[in-house]
Amino acid sequence: MTARLEMGIAVTAGAVFAGVLSFPLSGQQSTAIGANTPTIVITAYNGGPPTPYTVPRTPWGDPDFQGVWSSDDTANIPTSRPASFGDRLYMTDEEFKARQQQVDRGVENGEAAEGSFRGDFARRAFRQTSTIIDPPDGRQPQPNAEARKRAAPRDQGTFGNGPFESVEDFTLYDRCITRGIWGSVMRVVYGNGNRIVQAPGMVAISYEMIHDSRILYTDGRPHVGDAIRQYLGDSRARWDGDVLVVETTNLTDRTSIGPNGNGLRHSDRMRIVEKFKRVASDILQYQITIDDPVTYGRQFTASLPLTPLDGGTLLPYDCHEGNLAVRQSLGAERKEDAALAEDRAKGITRERRPVQDGLDVGGRPTAPRGGGRGQ
Repeated sequence: MTARLEMGIAVTAGAVFAGVLSFPLSGQQSTAIGANTPTIVITAYNGGPPTPYTVPRTPWGDPDFQGVWSSDDTANIPTSRPASFGDRLYMTDEEFKARQQQVDRGVENGEAAEGSFRGDFARRAFRQTSTIIDPPDGRQPQPNAEARKRAAPRDQGTFGNGPFESVEDFTLYDRCITRGIWGSVMRVVYGNGNRIVQAPGMVAISYEMIHDSRILYTDGRPHVGDAIRQYLGDSRARWDGDVLVVETTNLTDRTSIGPNGNGLRHSDRMRIVEKFKRVASDILQYQITIDDPVTYGRQFTASLPLTPLDGGTLLPYDCHEGNLAVRQSLGAERKEDAALAEDRAKGITRERRPVQDGLDVGGRPTAPRGGGRGQ
C-alpha cells in the first residue's frame, strides 16, 4: 500500500503547466507494427506551439530518463474518450477548469485522508480527454466475436463470480504474477510507481505493483526465436533522437489489455510499440501502440504523462505471501459442488451460487454481471 512518507518535488496543487503532447495521425491502417504509430511532438499543455526543452544526457550520451515516475496524475483522464468530446484530444478552457477543480478537491481530500491509500491521488491536471489517442475518436476498438470466446471467468475483472475450476481461471494479476505491460503503467487505485535506471546499451524499468522488472536492450541485438514466449514478451529498444522506441514481441496469450491486467486476454500474436520522451524536467510522456489482429480489427494507441512519484521511492508490494484469495475461492467452489450434489439428491434444483455473490472486495454490493464461462 502506498502511504508516501517522503516528500518529492514541490508541486502546487492542480498547477497548469507545459508538456502534454499532441499526436498527428495518418489514419491509415498497416500490418507493420509501428509503421503508422503517432509521432511525438512537444506542445504546450493546451495543444499550442512547441515548448522548448533540452533533454538531459547520461554520461555516455543517451537521453536521461532515470527516476521514479508515476501515472497518479492521470487519475481523471479516462482510457476511452467520452462521446461528448468527439475527436478532440484536448479540453476547452471551461472543461479544463472543471477538471482543475476536480483535482484540487482530490488534493484536499487526499491530504486529509487516513489509511493505506492516502498518498495515491492526482496532484496535477492535464487537458487530455482520453489516454487513447488513436483511433481519432479516442475509443478502444472492440474485440472481435471469435476473441470474445476466449473470455475466462476472471477476465471480467478482479472478484468475478466464476465458476473457477483451477488457478488457470484466474488472471495473472489475481495470482500475483504480472499485470502485463500496459496494465503495469496504467493508473489504478495505488502502486503506480515506475522506476527507470539506465546503463550503456540498456534501460531497465521496475513497476511498483506486482514488482515486475523489464530490461530493454538498446545495443542492436535481435529478438529471441519465435518459439520462446514470455508474459512480458521480448523487448528490443532503440534511440530515435530523444525518443526511446521499444518493440515487444514473443508474448503469451495469458495477459490482458486493461487496468491491473484484468480483462479479455489478447492473443500471442500481439506486438507492442512503446515510446518514451522526456518533454519537461517533470514529465516523461509514455505512448503505447497495441497491434493484435487476432483480437482487434485495427491497431490503437494510448498516451499518458508520467510525473515524479510523490516520495520518490517504490514501496514493497507483498502479494500472495499470506494472501489466501485464490485458495479460498477454489475451496468455496468445491464446497458449492458438494452442496449442489446434496440438493440434487433431495430433489432440489437451484442455480449455482457464485463465489463473489454480488459483493466486492470490501463486502459492498456490485453491479450484476454474468456468471459462467464465456459470459
